[in-house]
Amino acid sequence: MPEEKRKTKSTVLLKRFIPYYKKYGWYLVLDLVCAMFTVVCELALPVIARNITEIGINNPEVLTLTYIGKIAGFYLFLRVLDSAANYYMAAGGHIMGTRMETDMRRDMFAHLQTLPYSYYDNTKIGQLMSRITSDLFDIAEFAHHAPEEYFIASLKFIGSFAYLASINLKLTLIMFIMVPLMVIVSKTFRERMKKAFKQQRHELGEINARVEDTLLGIRVVKSFANEDVEKEKFGKNNKKFFSVKRSAYFSMAGFHTTVRFFDGLMYIMVVCVGALFIMNDEIEPADLTAYLLMVSTLLGSIRQIIQFSEQFQRGMTGFERFTEIMDVKPEDIDNPNARDIETVEGDIRFENVSFAYSEKLEDVLHDVNIHFPKGQNVAIVGPSGGGKTTICNLIPRFYEIKEGKITVDGIDVNDFTLSSLRENIGVVQQDVYLFSGTIKENIAYGKQDATDEEIIAAAKKAGAHEFITELENGYDTYVGERGVKLSGGQKQRVSIARVFLKNPPILILDEATSALDNESEKLIQKSLEELSKGRTTLTIAHRLTTIKNADNILVLTKNGIEEQGNHKELVAKGGIYASMYEMYSN
Repeated sequence: MPEEKRKTKSTVLLKRFIPYYKKYGWYLVLDLVCAMFTVVCELALPVIARNITEIGINNPEVLTLTYIGKIAGFYLFLRVLDSAANYYMAAGGHIMGTRMETDMRRDMFAHLQTLPYSYYDNTKIGQLMSRITSDLFDIAEFAHHAPEEYFIASLKFIGSFAYLASINLKLTLIMFIMVPLMVIVSKTFRERMKKAFKQQRHELGEINARVEDTLLGIRVVKSFANEDVEKEKFGKNNKKFFSVKRSAYFSMAGFHTTVRFFDGLMYIMVVCVGALFIMNDEIEPADLTAYLLMVSTLLGSIRQIIQFSEQFQRGMTGFERFTEIMDVKPEDIDNPNARDIETVEGDIRFENVSFAYSEKLEDVLHDVNIHFPKGQNVAIVGPSGGGKTTICNLIPRFYEIKEGKITVDGIDVNDFTLSSLRENIGVVQQDVYLFSGTIKENIAYGKQDATDEEIIAAAKKAGAHEFITELENGYDTYVGERGVKLSGGQKQRVSIARVFLKNPPILILDEATSALDNESEKLIQKSLEELSKGRTTLTIAHRLTTIKNADNILVLTKNGIEEQGNHKELVAKGGIYASMYEMYSN
């Protein structure tokens, strides 16, 4: 990246970072005041040492126990002040950084809730986990130390330089010739560090993604006896992470070695040149003693600024990855004139709808026209890849269509607020997801303020009450991560109970009974038919026996809607549906 562009990017990042200090201005001010006290205490020692040395050489009779006691008492007071200031900086400063980290994590999590389905289709959850945890920790350290370190270093630099210049300007300027050279040489390593840290964060995210993928699918791994395969995959990620981290440490070692070398070079220069100045009566021994002590403070401040670059790069890398997520455009939530749905009849139309999952892919739906009359149960069948599930995802606007229009009760779905639209649609998806928690909590997800009676009633309608009551803790049974402690059929029934509780006017059943055995399927089929009465229901099914009673059946292929009618009409027609039904029946 060109130097000018890199500086511009860093400036933009800092401008976006600074507003997070706004809520904690007083914490920051107090932290910087404490930092100032620590600098005063540190700069005082060379001054005191020079004073004592000068008096000892020129006026030794002044060095009485009383005088020494006063000096010691004053310096002890400074050290107590320094300790108190350091305590606040270590505690209060870090807490301020943690508060900012908490705010950023809150903002990132809230933003992630607004991102569209398409973002998660192309993003590894492990990468997101890395950004919301370890990345933000580095940002918290940066938030605390950045203003503090630069403020301290600046005060030390200005104060020590002024004092050194007052002692001997020529010696000070000779020493400062080395500073620009040290900065220039260390710059190469600093750039390498930044690049390595960013790559390191990425590879850590890849490791998180690999671990998550393997552990969530551990039953599949074991069923295929593929533990060694997963070990090999993880080993590749782990070695790559090691390689990147090793590169970062090489750059870091070069950086610190460079700083250390120039540090020693400046010390020996001061000693040698100072000795020559003493020989030529250009500096007093007492002044050189103070000079050496103050040089230690000055070089410490320069080293502090340069070495802080490591933490600065970590913090900026973390914040850059934070902004990459925050800059992802949220799903098109609401039009400026969008309104809440007050009452829903449930008449749904697709008018010349075309859709593709990305601009580079072919259309899944092209110029499709479908009508789902209010109150009817309309089933969609057809071969895989025809777009059945896509239709289910477009009605609640999980994805945005490319062309055409989808209406509910004659109104474009884009003219409704997204929240009110989805509140009136119940979806039971093919891939059942249960949250880590109890059965009661998972059912109540369909209605957050539901009573126990409402939850039990919904479970009964879904055919879930019986197996729930047989569990040791009943409705308070912990289901495990992703509902791992329940069978596929049990998870599906809990999922259906959620929709019963929600009681929406529009119902979408995407393979809602696909995970159920024949007995369980029969048990809830009646309940689903009961739930469908008086509301618009869209059913996607491969088991054609489950849709025999549908009011209308649409046969969807890559060519669009090729057949439609009720079960008897389509069987009598002897077309695609009849062939599918015959195949299924046999």
